[in-house]
Amino acid sequence: MKDYFAHESAYIDEGCEIGAGTKIWHFSHVMPNCKIGERCNIGQNVVVSPGVVLGNNVKIQNNVSVYTGVTCDDDVFLGPSMVFTNVINPRSAVNRKSEYAKTHVGKGASIGANATIVCGHNIGSFAFIGAGSVITKNVPDFALVVGNPAKQIGWMSEFGSKLLFNAQGEAVCKETGDRYLLQNNKVTKQ
Repeated sequence: MKDYFAHESAYIDEGCEIGAGTKIWHFSHVMPNCKIGERCNIGQNVVVSPGVVLGNNVKIQNNVSVYTGVTCDDDVFLGPSMVFTNVINPRSAVNRKSEYAKTHVGKGASIGANATIVCGHNIGSFAFIGAGSVITKNVPDFALVVGNPAKQIGWMSEFGSKLLFNAQGEAVCKETGDRYLLQNNKVTKQ
């Protein structure tokens, strides 16, 4: 007996582990040997390729393909139609499955609609990738990045509010009151 929901139009291949309370919606396909945590929401027309690992409470919006080599920690948000790649130089006539690059998305990170994550670049915990951004390098924890190619324009709290650091490198989340410290271009929650 399964303790997750899958719409009748969804395909779930053999060998998948799917956590309790997860929902898989219309026309989505979860391929073999995926590990999907508890309370995830996989929107309409989503493909989760073989061997992908998703933590708990991952939200995947409509029209996203999560390719082999991608791992997402708990509480990750993948916006509508955002894109992961898994080969640096794809060619239809050349089989490069042995060259799949890995991409890790850290806990609580959000990736906006229509963003593209070029494979082999990791997204830090609680990072925020703006809609339409193209990621061509690693993104630090708590970073706010936008553009093509994406550039860092600030820092975000765990809650998702922009952090404004004073001269001592201290900031307070205006929504929660949590304190953050910026030292050596790294943010830590205090």
